[in-house]
Amino acid sequence: MIKERPPEKIVCGCSQETASTPVAGRQEMARRPWVTGFLSVPSGDIPLVATRLNLSDRLSAVRVRWGLGRMNYKIPPGLYAAGRPGANSPVLVTANYKLTFDALRRELSGQDAWIMVLDTRGINVWCAAGKGTFGTEEVLARIEAVGLARVVAHRKIILPQLGAPGVAAHEVQKRAGFRVLYGPVRAKEIPAFLAAGLKAEPEMRRVRFAFRDRLKLVSMEFAGSLKYLLAISAILALIGFLAYGRVAVWDFLPYLGAVIVGSSLVPLLLPWIPGRPFSLKGALAGLAWAVFVIAGGAAGFLPALSWKAAVAYLLFIPTISAFLAMGFTGSSTFTSLSGVVKEMKTAVPLMAASFGLGVIFFGLSFFI
Repeated sequence: MIKERPPEKIVCGCSQETASTPVAGRQEMARRPWVTGFLSVPSGDIPLVATRLNLSDRLSAVRVRWGLGRMNYKIPPGLYAAGRPGANSPVLVTANYKLTFDALRRELSGQDAWIMVLDTRGINVWCAAGKGTFGTEEVLARIEAVGLARVVAHRKIILPQLGAPGVAAHEVQKRAGFRVLYGPVRAKEIPAFLAAGLKAEPEMRRVRFAFRDRLKLVSMEFAGSLKYLLAISAILALIGFLAYGRVAVWDFLPYLGAVIVGSSLVPLLLPWIPGRPFSLKGALAGLAWAVFVIAGGAAGFLPALSWKAAVAYLLFIPTISAFLAMGFTGSSTFTSLSGVVKEMKTAVPLMAASFGLGVIFFGLSFFI
């Protein structure tokens, strides 16, 4: 029998109660703003989760998308409840990266479902499947840890399609007795999937990486690139001070542009920039920016450049943009591991050579 208990009735989070709760201590879970109560089941007390994101959830999501606290944005693994689930309610499996968890629970408004959260070390489903944390052994361990067989009468669990590479469905059924079904690619299609009797339309299986999807990742890519900009700025400031006894703000503009082009513009315009390798796309976009900077100097609306400085920009800027654009391969559905390895074998030596030549011409432009 399943009983609902409100969070305000919680007493101390003693060790006995913590052990009987398939997520974490009740007192600890009650402090989470997205926990609205508890359900008592044979295996323990299950936190009820809100299906509407609050202001704190949204502000935290913005912060994390800028790379602040990204590696610690996770929730305790275990079993959660949305709505008023019972013994015959579906079991949805997800990662313990809170952005992923939030994307799922906000689509469960009006649904009665169990959410089994795996310990993926705070990594999203797709990446965790590749790293092995969203994997067969973790699914099996979590089924056992939460006592799922005592919570539901059926023997089916629904995994996100992007988690399929990490899970051997036949092993889960053989060893735990639970049949693995794969849900749609996107959380927003979960309600339609459930309404259709756990059947996914072909469109639900299609992986897209549209402009809006890429836009969500740009802030994190740019934030991650700032360390390179700071290093470049420090070097330029030192060279400028040694050569001229001053530091010119305009000297930083071309490199700031290169960082923005490689980390932000290339991801956004990915399908429309010529070439298949991301490093090539970055180099082409960086070359366009370098030409603009040089032309601006010739036209007079940017500082004029010597021919040595112009050559240095033509070597430096595309290299920086190419390097940063290549880093986006880990976030894109356009690439494969073998393709990235092949690209790096060619691109990295070329970038190193271009950067080395750029250093030579850059030094000539300052000291000769």
